[in-house]
Amino acid sequence: MAGRSISVKNMARPRNQEARRAELIEATYAAGRMHGLRSLSLTDVAAQAGLTRGAILYYFEDLDALLVEAHSAGVERFCDERDALVAGLDDPREQLAAAIDGGLPSGPDDALMSLLYEFDVLAGNSELHDELVQKLYLRQLETYRRIFAAGRAAGAFSPNLGDDELAMTFVALEDAYGLHIVAGNALMTVETAAGAMRSVARELGCPPSATTPAG
Repeated sequence: MAGRSISVKNMARPRNQEARRAELIEATYAAGRMHGLRSLSLTDVAAQAGLTRGAILYYFEDLDALLVEAHSAGVERFCDERDALVAGLDDPREQLAAAIDGGLPSGPDDALMSLLYEFDVLAGNSELHDELVQKLYLRQLETYRRIFAAGRAAGAFSPNLGDDELAMTFVALEDAYGLHIVAGNALMTVETAAGAMRSVARELGCPPSATTPAG
């Protein structure tokens, strides 16, 4: 969309509302990755989207409103996509492998994951962002908790820890490794992180499959 100018009049068509808002959210992820949330402006988002600031304000009251919606949409996308991948598998060992791989960034340039980590910083100053950070954490926990419970029930897993403790451990690992990945730490690759999480899982009595099945 870079370089294309869209008038507010054209943007006002009801059938385009949802698509335009989605485009602005995508532009926010890209611009946020480029400039960082703490210095991000509506002008940055507008430039990324190829629009004017006024066009963005037609859809969102201000930058804070846009960021809240981008945060909410990001949480839903991350959780829904991973949960759908896991739900398509029957073997808890394959589910755990899929959850591990799906919970890590694709690499240092993963704009969505980078912004989700940055949104954690806003949580201390915004009740809405705080609620979204907690929502993401609870959904991460529930994803792993379901897998561990299913594996225990099927006899595929035999951990000494409870499902809650296991879930907390794996959320902590994916968050810590993921932060290093999006920060561009050359010592922490996606493959290294996924391998380490698989090793921890095996040591805790929850062996995942060696690879994630093709979906």
